[in-house]
Amino acid sequence: MAVAREIGLAIVGCGTIGRIRGILARDYPGIRWLGLCDVNEGLGQRLKEDTRADFFTTDYEELLARPEVDAVIIATDENNHAGPTIMAAGLGHALFIEKPLATDARESLTILRAIEAAGVDAVLGYTQRFRRRFLAVKERLVTGQIGDVHSVVTRAFMNRMVPIATVRRTQNRRNLTPMVVSGTHSLDMSLWLMEGKQPASIYARSTDKVLSKWGTKDSTFGIFTMDDGTIFSMNISWGLPEVWPGSVYGLEIGIVGTEGVIDIEDTHRDLVMATNVAQGGGYVPDGYNPPARHVDFLTSYPPGDLHMGQLWGPMREETVSWYQRLCMDQPTPHATAQDGHRNLVLTMAMDLSARRGAEVALPVDLEELMED
Repeated sequence: MAVAREIGLAIVGCGTIGRIRGILARDYPGIRWLGLCDVNEGLGQRLKEDTRADFFTTDYEELLARPEVDAVIIATDENNHAGPTIMAAGLGHALFIEKPLATDARESLTILRAIEAAGVDAVLGYTQRFRRRFLAVKERLVTGQIGDVHSVVTRAFMNRMVPIATVRRTQNRRNLTPMVVSGTHSLDMSLWLMEGKQPASIYARSTDKVLSKWGTKDSTFGIFTMDDGTIFSMNISWGLPEVWPGSVYGLEIGIVGTEGVIDIEDTHRDLVMATNVAQGGGYVPDGYNPPARHVDFLTSYPPGDLHMGQLWGPMREETVSWYQRLCMDQPTPHATAQDGHRNLVLTMAMDLSARRGAEVALPVDLEELMED
């Protein structure tokens, strides 16, 4: 593959997602240099060996200051994005940031302002945008094939492996809620499909009968009213049992327009395997051991599926597309840093409405979002 230019890539965070993107970087011809960082030296050294990376350190400042670096992937835990992202932006590096920008709305705004001030190209990791079915839906919407959208319903069901694996890594759990961590994916998808419509208010409620002992909620349901009167129901539960056959996400979206409707069933129940052989979980961060499952919704792991030692699916498409964006100036459907900040604020506004039991007008003051 001919490339317009080669880049030096730094990956900060060598866990599940950093590993996937690093393996793909190893095989992309436009990556001339690869450097890695993780506070877990054993984890990082394993990825260095597997990717034949040029450099590894446990200090992200040392990595980002290397003269070889042109672009950076931020794949740390959700609470630790600010430091490396702001430094990378200040050095003029292109950025790929795993969602969310931050788990504090004020910190998220600080990161966004640093990115905008530096004028760097920065995208967020919203992998669902690279699914073929959603790209097909997007095309039908932008070409007006169902008219003006006026009603949208989104429902996401998730195995509780994700919240348990997420919150166990930190005591700073206040904002690690279903909406902020995972509902943000279906929120981003819905707003991307409704591009141009701005949320004007939100009313939401939450419940925590199962995951309260982990310091988070089970479910959050809400209704957005958009600035043009469109109504948007956004619901997520990530409290399903760990043995639920879906590895992570089961999503349903209904989009009603003045001239038609699009109904999306993305629960992965069309491909089911039942076996006496114990199945591992789809999302298994280092040190987390979920119970075995014996029924599996195949293809339900959002990054994709392994075959011949390679990952095939939307995360491959998303990652390689970003490398092409950098090396070949190719336009891509990635979420922007502005999209990422907006998504965080809206998910936190849902949590604020649920805490108050009252409708919240949008846009909302960031101090309100962070109040106890």
